[in-house]
Amino acid sequence: MKVVIVESPTKARTIQGFLGKSYKVISSMGHIIDLPPKSFGVDVEKDFAPEYVILKKKIAQELKSTGNKAELVILAMDPDREGEAIAYHIQSLMKKPAKRALFYEITKRAVENSIKNLSDIDLAKVEAQQARRILDRLVGYEISPLLWRVFNNKELSAGRVQSVALRIICEREKEIRDFKPEEFWDMKCKCRGNSRTALTFLAKLIKLKIPSKKEADKVEKELNLAKFIVKDFKKKEKQRTPYPPYITSSMQQDASARLRFSTKQTMMIAQQLFEGIELPKGRTGLITYMRTDSLRVAGHAINEARKYIGDKLGKEYLPDKPRGYGKTKGAHEAIRPTSVNHTPESVKKFLTPQQLRLYSLIWQRFLASQITNARYEMRTMNIEAGKYELRAESEALKFSGFTKIYSVGQKKEELIPEFKQGDKLTLLEVMKEQKFTQPKPRYTEGTMVRELESKGIGRPSTYAPIISRIIGKDYVRKTERKLVPTDLGESVNKVLVSHFQDIFDVGFTQQMEENLDKVESKEADRVSILKEFYKPFKKDVTKFAEARKEVKKEITELTDEKCELCGKPMAIKWGRYGKFLGCSGFPECKSVKPLKSCETDEICPKCGASLLRKEGKYGAFLACPNYPKCKFTKSITIGIKCPECKGEIIERRTKKGRIFYGCSNYPKCKFALWDKPVAQKCPECGYSIMIEKNGKLSCPKCKSRAKGEK
Repeated sequence: MKVVIVESPTKARTIQGFLGKSYKVISSMGHIIDLPPKSFGVDVEKDFAPEYVILKKKIAQELKSTGNKAELVILAMDPDREGEAIAYHIQSLMKKPAKRALFYEITKRAVENSIKNLSDIDLAKVEAQQARRILDRLVGYEISPLLWRVFNNKELSAGRVQSVALRIICEREKEIRDFKPEEFWDMKCKCRGNSRTALTFLAKLIKLKIPSKKEADKVEKELNLAKFIVKDFKKKEKQRTPYPPYITSSMQQDASARLRFSTKQTMMIAQQLFEGIELPKGRTGLITYMRTDSLRVAGHAINEARKYIGDKLGKEYLPDKPRGYGKTKGAHEAIRPTSVNHTPESVKKFLTPQQLRLYSLIWQRFLASQITNARYEMRTMNIEAGKYELRAESEALKFSGFTKIYSVGQKKEELIPEFKQGDKLTLLEVMKEQKFTQPKPRYTEGTMVRELESKGIGRPSTYAPIISRIIGKDYVRKTERKLVPTDLGESVNKVLVSHFQDIFDVGFTQQMEENLDKVESKEADRVSILKEFYKPFKKDVTKFAEARKEVKKEITELTDEKCELCGKPMAIKWGRYGKFLGCSGFPECKSVKPLKSCETDEICPKCGASLLRKEGKYGAFLACPNYPKCKFTKSITIGIKCPECKGEIIERRTKKGRIFYGCSNYPKCKFALWDKPVAQKCPECGYSIMIEKNGKLSCPKCKSRAKGEK
């Protein structure tokens, strides 16, 4: 009997169906050997030797027993560094050498082909993964305890890459906070040809910055007196090439923007599609491996796509030759459907709604990547109006090309009329609008992935865990899908950047990722990279530990309020549950009280004290300051009645930090919304609330949209 070992039971079931009774496919349930969860586990004095422990002893014993009895052991973990490390650790349990199988797609053809072409474990990949794991352990175990002492909170952690991501978000928040908007006026003119039946169009004023209403009024007056004459008119065809198939980062970005999926959710669903879905002909994987930064596509997949395009869409949609996108990394492929004949429509009934949405996106993007260009007609006209110049532009789709399959947000636009140089135009109306310059937007999960990728921080397998980690630690919260640093996050970032400037520098982190790549390509060795990192790092850690009291003062802010016990100034300090007021004379005086910003006008019905606003694991709530003598708590409502039971709607957070709105009578009433409710009746069905989404109102019941602004 030959034994195949994979990480997950789902993948095991799928592969067992392909290989039949001569093989036994079993699961390791992920890592079975790793660094110890509750101790350092790295011997710094012995070239950073890792001290691995067995995490799942029962599973390890079963794998060992089954493997030692087998004719052949095949290790078929995911084809990346982490999968290689898992395979290496399982191999260490066996008495005889095992072989490695790399499955880039879980289909019968691909699995059988991989089994015929077995290889040895790639020790260079194992070394690179061990180096990453040890680096992260060094940073986490050396710095995190220092943060605990500074903030009096053992829930905090500092990660080598997550802290850089936090820094990027905090720096963007500072840019937004420091941004000073500047007024400007946008001016457009509604025009037509001299014929009264001619089509109207809009022309925008160019080459002029209008900073005030006074200036705008002056320009409007002069435009109304000016003669409008066509300076030049140009017409040309523009072509748009399709996007390449997805890699991990582009899939996460698109899923965030188009489907509103978190990066973690995207990767979880992609894993399900990769490992196998039950179809009429048996269980099979629907997509290729989803942790990749390669744009390579197998020749057979391109040929299948071209045949589908020619048969289903027509020859005008088929390029003369296959498209290639140049970027190739090893044996990995881009993310694509394992067969384009598994159309979203044909597999719809076998997928969950979320699986279908992501699969449709992957299928459309891949097929579109092999379709002809979209063609547009562009018209541009420059207009002279006295001393001013205006421009009218339009773009209209002439041939859909790849956009027939994969939409690119093209607006339906009327082409401006054709004119000749010197033609006179009639001004119908001058339209002016006051505007203000805007700061750069906060990051969404999708744009954060793009930023991490562009700066060379992390790799395809790490983007989702990085973002999930900083949200899970409450350093960052998602507000209206934007990543916003909390007070805690900004304070932690300030401390880390001030005292570990090199370690948490974007450029340093990028260089470290490149060093790990060099370990994999055998251009560098693990120990030398760790030694080069550790010496200056240890100096910074020692310096930080010695200056801990001063660091604590950096985040302690004195107030004008006097201590009621000793008269010394009260200071804003950090504790496990956030900020509070404590006497600056501590430890001689241990007087503490809540921040005034936490006090509310509501009175505790049990003891008469003013209730405090507190932050809990699942959101804000009101609590009595006399705890534990008085344990009264109350949810914070948003002033809107539940449409189902007339209870109060409250703002809450999921375990992952995502905000939602639910009924205060939960679990009796399970009413909940992701989008913010508004106390406005639906004009169509009369439902008592509507929801606000992207500045627009819609009904959560009948889905109709309200006309006009809220």
